[in-house]
Amino acid sequence: MTAASPDLLTGLVSNAQADGITGFVAAAVVTDANRVLLVRRRPDDYMGGLWEVPSGKVEDGETILEALHRETTEETGLIIDTVNGYIGHFDYANSRGGITRQFNFAVTVKNTEPVVLTEHDAHQWARPTDLPPVSDAVRELITR
Repeated sequence: MTAASPDLLTGLVSNAQADGITGFVAAAVVTDANRVLLVRRRPDDYMGGLWEVPSGKVEDGETILEALHRETTEETGLIIDTVNGYIGHFDYANSRGGITRQFNFAVTVKNTEPVVLTEHDAHQWARPTDLPPVSDAVRELITR
């Protein structure tokens, strides 16, 4: 895990742009003891039914960390207390036919309940050894 310094964040964006990536997502790996928070995509959504960590698009003029805080609160109602570090990225094909890079950060939240969902249909606190259906990239992220 690497500290999320301003230089690191600038480098992440620069490297992604050099790789031809134009879509950026900030994701929160929220942990509570030895469990991680997962949210399930609605059935009618792109990749519907798949479980994922809270995440969302970095908007124009927004930093990765600003998006991380905003999206975590928007999707779960939880407020990030501490960004513990950057834990890597993965790329995936998005619904528009492009490639998105998801930047993942280990975080702790002020309170783990209540989780209030706005864009997903369910949530659970899962142990890394007992995950519901997640993408291979999310599984690798959580179990490394």
